[in-house]
Amino acid sequence: MNTTAIELVEAGRFMHSKGWVPATSGNFSAKLPDENIAITTSGVHKGKMTIDDIMLISSDGIPVDVSSNGNKKPSAETLLHVQIYRQFKDARSVLHPHSIYATLLSKTKKDKIILQDYELLKAFPGIDTHACSVVVPVFKNNQNIEELAEVVGKYFNKGIPVFGYLIEGHGFYAWGKSVDDCLKQVEAFEFLFQCEYMSLKS
Repeated sequence: MNTTAIELVEAGRFMHSKGWVPATSGNFSAKLPDENIAITTSGVHKGKMTIDDIMLISSDGIPVDVSSNGNKKPSAETLLHVQIYRQFKDARSVLHPHSIYATLLSKTKKDKIILQDYELLKAFPGIDTHACSVVVPVFKNNQNIEELAEVVGKYFNKGIPVFGYLIEGHGFYAWGKSVDDCLKQVEAFEFLFQCEYMSLKS
């Protein structure tokens, strides 16, 4: 797991340097070849993480080797990570930042954000032209993660193409085929969310 843990630590430091995971916000994970999941522990500052702040959980979200974890707990939003891996079989990493523009857009009282005719949409898998639109659903925040996951799952089951989603007042989730690939999706979303928010204010 060490190589994967290092990738997650480096991703955390990069995103913190951009202001996308202030304080102890955000959570990250990566799926390992044995189907276990490496995930950030709860309450850790993403700009100061070490590999000791990454722990193993099963594909069902249950901590692995509890005796070596001490008092550490996986992210409170672990179930949302597990859900993405179950829904998207090629997803090998999930990143969840709490960035400014994503958070502001999520509070515009819309149930979805439509990203349309941007060249950078080609950063998302299967898109090879700017002449398209990507729908980013916005879900109401809920401290009951099981209920939130159920709502998100119902949307996934509609079969609408989705590359990420926003949670109102909270941030967004993105996923990819590796930590680096997922980080690319995050960067693309960050740019597009900023463009959308600024266009609303113009």
